[in-house]
Amino acid sequence: MSDDSTPRRETTPPATLSRRRFHQATIATALGAFAAPAVVRGRNLNEKLAIACIGVGGRGASNLADVASEDVVALCDVYDPAVERAAAAHPRARKFKDFRRLFDELKSYDAVVVSTTEHTHAFATLPALQLGKHVYCEKPLTHDVWEARLIREAARKAGVATQMGTQIHAGDNYRRVVELIRAGAIGPVKEAHVWVGRAWGRQSPEEARAHGDIVTVLERPTESSPVPAGLDWDLWLGPVAERPFHEVYFPGPKWYRWWDFGNGTMSDLGSHWIDLPFWALGLKAPATIEAFGPPAHPEIAPASMKAVYEYKADGDQPAATVAWYQGTMKPDAWTAGTIPKWDSGVLFVGEKGMLLSDYGRHLLLPEDQYRDYKRPEPTIPKSLGHHAEWIHACKTGAPTTCDFQYSGPLTEANHLGNVAYRVGRKLEWDAKALRAVNAPEADPLLRRDYRSGWSLG
Repeated sequence: MSDDSTPRRETTPPATLSRRRFHQATIATALGAFAAPAVVRGRNLNEKLAIACIGVGGRGASNLADVASEDVVALCDVYDPAVERAAAAHPRARKFKDFRRLFDELKSYDAVVVSTTEHTHAFATLPALQLGKHVYCEKPLTHDVWEARLIREAARKAGVATQMGTQIHAGDNYRRVVELIRAGAIGPVKEAHVWVGRAWGRQSPEEARAHGDIVTVLERPTESSPVPAGLDWDLWLGPVAERPFHEVYFPGPKWYRWWDFGNGTMSDLGSHWIDLPFWALGLKAPATIEAFGPPAHPEIAPASMKAVYEYKADGDQPAATVAWYQGTMKPDAWTAGTIPKWDSGVLFVGEKGMLLSDYGRHLLLPEDQYRDYKRPEPTIPKSLGHHAEWIHACKTGAPTTCDFQYSGPLTEANHLGNVAYRVGRKLEWDAKALRAVNAPEADPLLRRDYRSGWSLG
């Protein structure tokens, strides 16, 4: 434990998932949000927001740079060198190590940017929402399914501007793809395939070298490494049970391979790539989820895996299947060479044709068939920029395109791919009850236990 003298909020950690306990937690969150002072919108667009940044190293440093046009009033990180680097550009900002102290002590601010490691996203986001603050949170929104639902409901009750950090969503390419799918360019879409080349996870040294991984680890280390100067390891662990420091966890992004801290490639890159079919097809909660790959390891996410989601028909959108592939696994069309072998991509299969997309380009296939195709006029406005869009929403009340009402269900679905993989059976999902009706053994993976002193209840 650290020598932090601030009293910690002691509660009994949750043990099992139940519908009653879920509703109790969301009601408590709603009451907290209603009791908090709401940020007044309709401010002058030239007036700067007062922003607190939680997590200012790595990805957090980039997010900080993207909101630096506003008034950064607080910097928080468990690693002192990260705070000091950030403070060099923002010398008037207050410095914190423990974000709980920030919420207790900082009295005047409008918005919070959360860029901590995945296992503490919800812990930094929920108090901000309960205080009526606007929130930008890096992807994935939370560490597990229950947290995603809790944060989504808290944001709805708070009525503030929210945005999950899926920057690709702001690009023009995704907008044009969504317009083409909705215009019926390839006809009704009943399947989509999403793949990424990244193979970070539990793999052999040979696989790691072949896929450009930055760390090779097969089991949890039993020995410890010296804790880097300025790192509060206890605070970094947060709600996770104590373990000795080791360099396989820190600095990032090594930590995201470990189930205790992250969810591997599925929830990380899935936030970017499954976003496109989720948006274009108007998907919500899957009916079933099944996953394939090597036997699940109890502590480390896989390098390669596949997950298949089945969605029921919804309005004009017919029943559809979305398949995810990571690492060495690829769609049949990719393996057969009937589509270009892009390293990562999304393939929509419609009744009249196909659409292939990645971050910045897309193709209608077969190309000969669409050579003279008249594309629809753009209907989705150009983004101000992912961070700029959120800042504008904080000041005006305008909507964002990746708010927590959208990114919450996307995060839930991505996490469910990992849950199905770890359970090893096809899940029949009851989204309202937040449970796999045929697999009670999935419950501990939907809602994790927290160590004493950490709670979201």
